Amino acid sequence: MTAKSDLEIARAADCRPIAEIAAKLDIPFENLVPFGHDKAKVSLDYAASLKDRPDGKLVLVTAINPTPAGEGKTTTTVGLGDALNRIGKRTTICLREPSLGPCFGMKGGAAGGGYAQVVPMEDINLHFTGDFHAITTAHNLLAAMVDNHLHWGNALGIDPRRIVWRRVMDMNDRALRDIAIGLGGTANGVVRESGFDITVASEIMAIFCLAEDLADLERRLGEIVVAYRTDDTPVTARDLKADGAMAVLLRQALAPNLVQTLENNPALVHGGPFANIAHGCNSMVATKTALKLADYVVTEAGFGADLGAEKFFDIKCRKGGLKPDAAVVVATIRALKMHGGVGREALGQEDAEAVSRGCANLARHVENVKKGFGVPVVVAVNRFSADTQAEFEAVKTACATMEVEAVLCEHWAKGSAGTEALAHAVVGLVEAGTADFQPIYPDAMPLLDKIRAVAQKVYRADDVVADKRVRDQLAAFEAAGYGDLPVCMAKTQYSFSTDPAARGAPTGFRIPVREVRLSAGAGFVVALTGEIMTMPGLPSHPAAEKIGISREGWIDGLF
Repeated sequence: MTAKSDLEIARAADCRPIAEIAAKLDIPFENLVPFGHDKAKVSLDYAASLKDRPDGKLVLVTAINPTPAGEGKTTTTVGLGDALNRIGKRTTICLREPSLGPCFGMKGGAAGGGYAQVVPMEDINLHFTGDFHAITTAHNLLAAMVDNHLHWGNALGIDPRRIVWRRVMDMNDRALRDIAIGLGGTANGVVRESGFDITVASEIMAIFCLAEDLADLERRLGEIVVAYRTDDTPVTARDLKADGAMAVLLRQALAPNLVQTLENNPALVHGGPFANIAHGCNSMVATKTALKLADYVVTEAGFGADLGAEKFFDIKCRKGGLKPDAAVVVATIRALKMHGGVGREALGQEDAEAVSRGCANLARHVENVKKGFGVPVVVAVNRFSADTQAEFEAVKTACATMEVEAVLCEHWAKGSAGTEALAHAVVGLVEAGTADFQPIYPDAMPLLDKIRAVAQKVYRADDVVADKRVRDQLAAFEAAGYGDLPVCMAKTQYSFSTDPAARGAPTGFRIPVREVRLSAGAGFVVALTGEIMTMPGLPSHPAAEKIGISREGWIDGLF
């Protein structure tokens, strides 16, 4: 019998009215803003009313470096959340909202898979509650106000050559990376070069996900640096008087979205920055609300632990005062084989030796989380049907040398029943109370040294390479009072290095920093490394080619 697709499984879900899901967390119905029958926003006033409650336990799900073979980090997050509820722990999960770029490009959606999904899957992967539209609109309002200010005389003295605020859209479109605007005569504004980034790379997305409340949101929006004058002084969104209108556009969006898993457990899905070009974590509002409502909160951070987990620890936890109690590092036998040198076409063949070689990648991530950040770790091996016992034993043997437990997980096929062992392992780590979390670098460290600390301690690079222009820019940020900010590394997700083909645990490399950008409102400095792009392109055959509406009115082809 042919296995059901993720979409078929999601369509067959017995979704309960969202009020029933809210009741599991004791959220009164009057504190919901429903979007139909199966999704709602939790009001910000209600979230604020929870501030004096004790926090639950915070568990991060991260992974090895991703490969085309797949790892299943979001699926594991959902499966673990369901399993913790199954064994009697009041649990909610916190996920990011998917971007339309990957949905219609190559990566697919981000609502889990198999019998470990959040639903309604189609809505979550598409327009959902309109949060991304609000973020995109707020960002582009500010861009429009910059150019409008130039058109009407430029009273702030903006240097048109030093405008750093670009436009965004939630789609992969390489043709918009570098553009000319203001063409067609003086009525159309000032001619200058600009470009588009993808919405998830927007500083407003980062602000949205780090803001504590509406007042903090508006304050951060006002601090966005959009341009510089000829005397090098910055021009902010507050100078343009754009911060209030931007906050209004984001007011409803900032309330976290409540949905459910296939097993009718609560999930907060809110915010969606990419981890390879932004900080890769769901919103602070959602996480802190969940910690007040549940005994256990399971959240994920994008891509491998070198990106998502590092930024979760060094940016989100630092900014929000969060203290994670345990972490799960997800791996698959197939992905470990690829890190061990096996080509995609040979992944179906048993190769325990390649698994053992690939565990070098897993070991580095485990060591970083466990020793580097002081958070206890369990390894979740997300099972595929072709995996063999010998290959799993190779992972167990490798994990024994790391002094961590490896747990075989079958949540894709069995839901929470396939992840019970992982849930018990996580509870054991949390109850042992051995977490001693600390960021990898202090606030007072110079910015270039912070970049170097991540490169050397997390990636295991020999050093960073930054030319005089980059070093001078970092020095200027420090002189302007931004030296205490953390750094947000923009790097390929496929490798510890900046070479996406260098799988496993590469050594003997350096990290080239080609550009640095100040995100003053978000509160970090972005370091762009290697060839990473802030506006992705579509592949030769994008997923959009297979997406459509059936005669019955169903969406077909959506991951």
